[in-house]
Amino acid sequence: MRRGVRFISKMTQMAHNRKTKVLFVCVGNACRSPMAEAIARHEASDVIEATSAGLFPMGMIPEMTRQTLLSSGYSEEGLASKGLQEFAPEGVDLLVNLSGHPGLLVFESYRDVEEWDVADPYGENSATYQRILEDIQGRVRDLARRLRDQQSAAGQEK
Repeated sequence: MRRGVRFISKMTQMAHNRKTKVLFVCVGNACRSPMAEAIARHEASDVIEATSAGLFPMGMIPEMTRQTLLSSGYSEEGLASKGLQEFAPEGVDLLVNLSGHPGLLVFESYRDVEEWDVADPYGENSATYQRILEDIQGRVRDLARRLRDQQSAAGQEK
């Protein structure tokens, strides 16, 4: 399975100041991927152009997801449950799979896929949602750091 390391190595071929188009995907585009999108928009907008989708979109963002984002200082503005079929693979630099189903055939048309093993909090209590948000937050921060490092290295090569 393609991993983030392969993706980052391809960044040297890109302009050093270009934002990376990241599509975060989970099952329902209701909890994990919208959380990742909101976190990336807030904390990594300098290097990530974030959006999200679901394999089987619920069509709404649950109140618990919204409350968890807001209580953690993230905006829920612009979040909507969308399907993966709404995105053209050529418009995505990196697909981050949070679905819990690695190696799905549906991801084969995407250039680069990074697997994040994150539990689904849907239907759980607020403490579980908060724990999952903090897990995703750390992963988004790590991705942003790797992208910034790669941009910095690409800038030094010029």
